[in-house]
Amino acid sequence: MTAVPVLAARSESRAVPATRQVPAALTRWRPDAPLRSWLWALAVTALAAGTRFWALGFPESKSFDELYYATEAQEMLRYGYEDNRDYMFIVHPPLGKWLIAITSAIFGNDAVGWRAAPAVAGVVSVLILVRLAQRMLRSTLLGVLAGTLLALDGISLVMSRVALLDIFLQTFILAGFAALVIDRDQLRGRLGDLYAAGVDLSRGVPSLGPRPWRLIGGVLLGLAFGVKWSALSFWGAFAVLSLVWDRGAWKSAGVEHPWLAVLKRSLPAAVFSLGLAPLAAYFLTWTGWFVGENSWNRHWGDIHSGTGLFALLPSGFRSLLDYHHQAYLFHSHLYDPHAYKANPWSWLVLGRPTSFYAPSGVTGCGSTSCTREILLIGTPIEYWAIIPALLWCLWQWATTRDWRAGTVLMAFLAGWGVWLQNTRRTGFLFYMTPLMPFLMLALTLAVGAMLSRSPGDTVPEPASTPTHGAALNGFDDPAENRDADRDAVRTVGLREWIALHGISMSLLLRAAVVSLWLGAVAADFVWMWPLFTGGMLTNHDWQLRMWFPGWI
Repeated sequence: MTAVPVLAARSESRAVPATRQVPAALTRWRPDAPLRSWLWALAVTALAAGTRFWALGFPESKSFDELYYATEAQEMLRYGYEDNRDYMFIVHPPLGKWLIAITSAIFGNDAVGWRAAPAVAGVVSVLILVRLAQRMLRSTLLGVLAGTLLALDGISLVMSRVALLDIFLQTFILAGFAALVIDRDQLRGRLGDLYAAGVDLSRGVPSLGPRPWRLIGGVLLGLAFGVKWSALSFWGAFAVLSLVWDRGAWKSAGVEHPWLAVLKRSLPAAVFSLGLAPLAAYFLTWTGWFVGENSWNRHWGDIHSGTGLFALLPSGFRSLLDYHHQAYLFHSHLYDPHAYKANPWSWLVLGRPTSFYAPSGVTGCGSTSCTREILLIGTPIEYWAIIPALLWCLWQWATTRDWRAGTVLMAFLAGWGVWLQNTRRTGFLFYMTPLMPFLMLALTLAVGAMLSRSPGDTVPEPASTPTHGAALNGFDDPAENRDADRDAVRTVGLREWIALHGISMSLLLRAAVVSLWLGAVAADFVWMWPLFTGGMLTNHDWQLRMWFPGWI
């Protein structure tokens, strides 16, 4: 950036040029080929849709916790709240069950009806991640890679094919975060316009107008909270991140005291967008409970007036707050043994997957011993690369303060680290579901770094010079360029052509490693497909997929 001359003047205002080059940190994201970027995003989404909707009605019976949520969805349709007399105390908010209820009302009270909503949520998550990664990484290719990795993730796939709640948690959290990233770009774009116009922002910034995407992000995070209370850690983490991003924007624009600008320009509106609006969205999901006469604990407040400020609340809110207190006590003291209980540390290495469906007496595989199983497990070769990718993100953030790496680490702490406060609690691998898109971002960041040129890359010296010099000169016509490249390869050989184009051998080696890994991930996904979908296997073939005792 060019220096700005300072002219002596009695006024405190500073002379600035009429136009200035906008810092890269304040430039808007504009894809080079918008249509192409969308077509690639839709292609990856089609891949996700095919894997998530394929044979969605199998098994026809309820499996694992579908016994609870698919049943409660029908009660929501009948009463507006859960009304199962066998277990009236429901420990999760109602929104996820409402979503299952909507699709079961459309497609019927059967396996397809229960699972259509989770399948749609899983597909939408892939689409959002592609566009989010394209925006964050400024690359169509890396956006497609991030979405493909999520489409091939076994945890996200299986959770998209069962009527449980966690896939909705994934979608709302990811959508809320994506909205905040759009808000981040819009704010910086507005600051960039002011900066380019020569406005002096050093002593503060004017009002930059409404920020609808921050409001949308807050509402979506509130709806995530309406699916499961474990969304609270993401909500808090991303609210803090949004304010930190504002501080960075003010600093990039030249504001002398960026934190003061945050307090003046960001915090007051954020209290509404990221605080009150999410709470309003969350309580709105409880409408059926509020209007129901027989919903659990609904009239507790009628006979418990309370004291102090608590007594000023309407009785319905007092009842709901007591309901939340009871649910908190349940969750914080859930130490029941379970065959698929998994400690948070084991989640990082697939130590104990969850079996959702494993019927006995299976026949028809052409062997005397047949097996069907739906196993909640990540695609191993992909999943086991996550820890190295997170370590790389930590190094990247520590050395360069890359906001994208910092975002992944913040999400990891919100989605995994928060569970370390009580490792005795009964937990399951599928608690990682809302975190999976951010872990795919970590993998994509690491792959992007491997495919980027670095100062240490060495270019091999050509062994000979080309006899047809014209073949190596630039041409205005791209078709002629391609013909010239082919002629150059035939003339000087592949190694010399690589050198003449400035492609380093180390970059080629890294690209080969990435290609081999991606190929292994795709092959592993196909290999594990019967376990993801309950496919028929001989017992021998099933045993070949049980790589560790903890998987059985």
